Amino acid sequence: MARYLAQIIILGTKMVGRALMKTIRQEVQAFEDAARIQETLKANEPTNRSVLAKGMSLVEAQLILNVKDLNDRALIDTHYQHLFQANEKPSGGTFYIQSKVFRAKERIDKELARLDALAKLIDPLPPSPSGFASGTHPQSESQAKEPDHKSR
Repeated sequence: MARYLAQIIILGTKMVGRALMKTIRQEVQAFEDAARIQETLKANEPTNRSVLAKGMSLVEAQLILNVKDLNDRALIDTHYQHLFQANEKPSGGTFYIQSKVFRAKERIDKELARLDALAKLIDPLPPSPSGFASGTHPQSESQAKEPDHKSR
């Protein structure tokens, strides 16, 4: 009888040990997945905090609309129109998916607007033939007025 009791205890301990190891492996996997997601979010962190409040990153928006290149605006619009119409209520779609498609397009449009504004800041005016922007002379106004102050 003691022998059977010992076997039951040993088998029970093995089962609990296996279950514990399986749970630990699942937790480690979940931790690694969460770390990978966090790393991706940090790499694609938008500069505007309002985007984070809405909860859609640029990568997620690109995945939803199935676009890789943001320069191809015609492709973005084509994918948006197709997905938006395919998910209309009469077509058997859902408002939730349709709103995700809309938010994805909105996020990509914001990013394109940000890139356009950035491009304008970098190159606001083409260089003039004299080498100075808008016909200004390299001498500033304060330097031009300086001789008047010395004559007093």
